[in-house]
Amino acid sequence: MQYSQKVIQHFIHPQNWGKLKNANAKAVVRNPICGDLMRLFIKIEKNKREEEIIKDIKFETLGCGAAIATSSVMTGIAKNKTLEQAMKISLKDISDELEGLPPAKRHCGKLAINALRKAIKKYKKRA
Repeated sequence: MQYSQKVIQHFIHPQNWGKLKNANAKAVVRNPICGDLMRLFIKIEKNKREEEIIKDIKFETLGCGAAIATSSVMTGIAKNKTLEQAMKISLKDISDELEGLPPAKRHCGKLAINALRKAIKKYKKRA
């Protein structure tokens, strides 16, 4: 399996890794087939236009290098986006940012997207 340099870099030096103590919402997702587990924390605030944005986002992923890399990239893409923009983040967006993702590892990107959407839905239910 061939990984791009970007996948390797995000695995070695993940962005937004860790817990977010003042999160508005969190989500936990697991892939039952491979066992990958992701915890996602989001902090929502209003911007100057009174739109709700993801002001801060952090993750903890237990899984392979691709799972960590896709989680890292997804958090970078989602940060400072409105909730509507964040809900539209796709597997293609993550794969493009990583300069490709092996077909056998696309489920890792889907896990990250599922965590983000789940956290946003939880926030909207509480808000």
